[in-house]
Amino acid sequence: MIRVQREDFDIGAELDALTAGNRRIGGIATFTGTVRDLADGTDVAAMTLEHYPGMTEKQLAAIEQEARTRWPLESCLIIHRYGRLEPGDRIVLVATTSAHRAAALESCAFLIDWLKTKAPFWKLEETGSGAQWVDAREADEAATARWSAQPKSDPADLNARPRR
Repeated sequence: MIRVQREDFDIGAELDALTAGNRRIGGIATFTGTVRDLADGTDVAAMTLEHYPGMTEKQLAAIEQEARTRWPLESCLIIHRYGRLEPGDRIVLVATTSAHRAAALESCAFLIDWLKTKAPFWKLEETGSGAQWVDAREADEAATARWSAQPKSDPADLNARPRR
């Protein structure tokens, strides 16, 4: 499920809805991104996220689909906010569920990395010296590139892993 919205979200309510009635789920992985008050040593007063409606949702759906081809997921949720946000505000929620924890954890990490570099959002940071658009960082590109070198998970491997 993909949602791009201005409004904040309730993490607990979203996870309850994502997992309701599904007893095949053995693991839930989540990530919540928030606005930091510091970027590269500079105080950040606010961040404005812009997007193109329709195009952004289409790209997020493609990213989700890529995750589903790599891991056996029961469900997936990506909520990304837009508009003006202040330090401490939630920006993004990524949640994945699977019968196996490894698939849930790995797919959640994959989605976070891909969202940082492949999701079409434009970020404008407001600092004491004015506002400036934020480019993708090399560290984010490197995090995304590692998934290209990694083969897709084999569900049989996930089943063979020791269970606790």
